Amino acid sequence: MSKRIIFHVDVNSAYLSWEAVHRLQHGDSLDLRTVPSVVGGNPETRHGIVLTKSIPAKKYNIQTGETIHSAYAKCPELIIVPPNYGLYMQCSKAFGDILREYSPLIEQYSIDEYFMDFTNMHRLYKDPIETAYIIKDRIKNELGFTVNIGISTNKILAKMASELKKPDKVHTIFPDEIADKMWILPIEELFMVGRATVRKLRSRAINTIGDLANYDPKIIKLFLKSHGMLVWNYANGFEGSPVRENRRTLIKGIGNSTTIAFDVEDRRTAHLVLLSLTETVASRLRQSGYCARLVSVSLRTNEFYNCSHQKKIFSAIDCTTAIHEIACELFDELWKGEPVRHLGVRVSELCRNDFQQIALFEKDYAKQRAVDKAVDSIRKRFGNGSVFRSSFINSGVRFSSGGTMDDEEYPMMSSIL
Repeated sequence: MSKRIIFHVDVNSAYLSWEAVHRLQHGDSLDLRTVPSVVGGNPETRHGIVLTKSIPAKKYNIQTGETIHSAYAKCPELIIVPPNYGLYMQCSKAFGDILREYSPLIEQYSIDEYFMDFTNMHRLYKDPIETAYIIKDRIKNELGFTVNIGISTNKILAKMASELKKPDKVHTIFPDEIADKMWILPIEELFMVGRATVRKLRSRAINTIGDLANYDPKIIKLFLKSHGMLVWNYANGFEGSPVRENRRTLIKGIGNSTTIAFDVEDRRTAHLVLLSLTETVASRLRQSGYCARLVSVSLRTNEFYNCSHQKKIFSAIDCTTAIHEIACELFDELWKGEPVRHLGVRVSELCRNDFQQIALFEKDYAKQRAVDKAVDSIRKRFGNGSVFRSSFINSGVRFSSGGTMDDEEYPMMSSIL
């Protein structure tokens, strides 16, 4: 059996790059990647967190995960762009389709990352490094954004390689390169080593990945338990999980939630917030080619009391109006009149939307589905805000809220590669 060759392909500043390319293609003269800018939260209320930032924004010490308010305080000229997950899914699929031209074994690891098993592909492509450059340049030239590609014999080393110097680079960390390229890095740059683990390691003079790799694993296990053995193995480049084909089919649910900038104290406003969330959920549901048989609503009061409710439906739906009606019904059953600060809508028990069976006594949403299809088409062409429901005018509620994607929609980072 020939030596494994694994690629890890990672988009540089994904959300920001995709937004920048989209705007440039639609006539905008400003490239968001060249100025201090971030994607995340609400530009008007400055609520929410930074999801990704431009390279110029790094000069102001703006960090991914910090609040929009804090980022704006560091840089008053900061451009804040709300997330557009429909666009991100299109871009993710587009560069995934290019990768599939080079290997049948492709695993989507998150919305902006793919693993590719290049083992035995030398029959078609002689040099994996040369092929990586071809793939990188194709994505840049055909789609307009850049990626980093890491190459090695397993997933952890390929991922660590892709995290080296950015952007628009190809890097390798083969087993004989671990000491020179990986062990010299600070311990916090090792995958799966978070802040709490860093503190424990540094308190024992383990400051680099090499320090951890050469430490006694028995002692590591004493104070970090099983997680200690995991990161010790990663530091030594030990990892053997396969590239799992068609992982994208594991979608179990699509959800959206938002922390509201004010206390919601009346049913009409709550229903409107639920509609703004449902607009995003239903659009992503249709775009993914699914219908749902289960609708869930969650809420959090201003006293931080959390509760949720769900309803199973006989006929699977993907219609915005149908999902919203059920969400409102669930909210009315949950709500006891207390001020609400956080609302969420989620759909699950998904099935393909290429066939629908309407029950005899259930409402037929055929006309509304046609409207949804037309609205989706308009928004895709002219932008998310090109058409929205009149009920949002002068309401104080945005026509599209939230943007939190469920882990189940795109499997994110886990302890097992």
